[in-house]
Amino acid sequence: MQLDLNLLTALDALLEEGSVTDAAARLHVSTPAMSRTLGRIRRATGDEILVRTGRTMTPTPRALALRATVHELVQQARTVLSPDTEVDLAALERTFILKWHDALAAAAGPHLLRSLHAEAPGVRLRFLAEASTDTHDPRRGDIDLEAGASEPSSPEIRHEVVGHDRLVLALRPTHPLCGGADGGDGPLGLAEYVRAEHITVSRRGRLRDPIDDVLEAQGLSRRVVAAAPTAATALQFVRHHDLVAAVPRLISRPLLEGLGLCVRPLPLPMPEVPVQLAWHQRYDNDPAHTWLRRHARTALHHACAAPDDVPPGP
Repeated sequence: MQLDLNLLTALDALLEEGSVTDAAARLHVSTPAMSRTLGRIRRATGDEILVRTGRTMTPTPRALALRATVHELVQQARTVLSPDTEVDLAALERTFILKWHDALAAAAGPHLLRSLHAEAPGVRLRFLAEASTDTHDPRRGDIDLEAGASEPSSPEIRHEVVGHDRLVLALRPTHPLCGGADGGDGPLGLAEYVRAEHITVSRRGRLRDPIDDVLEAQGLSRRVVAAAPTAATALQFVRHHDLVAAVPRLISRPLLEGLGLCVRPLPLPMPEVPVQLAWHQRYDNDPAHTWLRRHARTALHHACAAPDDVPPGP
């Protein structure tokens, strides 16, 4: 049996108005046309739906039982077929999944959560660690927002650069290369840098990164003695050993300051580190996701700003 879903709209009007004439006026059709539609509804449901009692129409028990369900279905259909341009933030109940680089999550995550909850207390955030294997894929809808340095390769993934950072060296204050009481702001010699012991940041445990490519082009190599999966873990090693770690300065600022580490410029040219925000194109016109992206963009801008450029927080 082929169903005509237009009958739901007519049935909703009939049950709401309790009158063929009033239902016809509501849907801008003639009374005879609405009478014919009522006949089709009766045949489809096997029930009279409305019966005449004197000069009025009375719904049958089956009609009374269906009324709430029919009205809800019609409202849902209207929602599906209407442009969705607004979101009731006060009533929004949604969990967003974010796969962010650990330093970005630490630097921008608290700001993001605070700003979201100020407008939508029912929103929850799940921050996922960057895994060595991609068990969560934004192309399957598993991830709402990704943030990191890599540009997505898939054409259906939207992305934008929301900031830039640069690599610096992190050392403990007692490290011979820290620079003493001046805070380590002066230049560090390349030969000194190469002779130091290094730790890389790699979620796959790699003992080599793009710095080694630049050194190799100059006929140099460094001694990497360890690899850590996150910047936070690498900086803990740096805190307790005479190791050197290269980390993005701005987004690592909370970690560097919290651990009391020394920071020195990298003594070789390295490109700036872009901060990419990425999402699947299916979310382009989702009002709640658009709202999330706006706040995420602001939080990441805040994390990537130099201290003098950061406005007071809310």
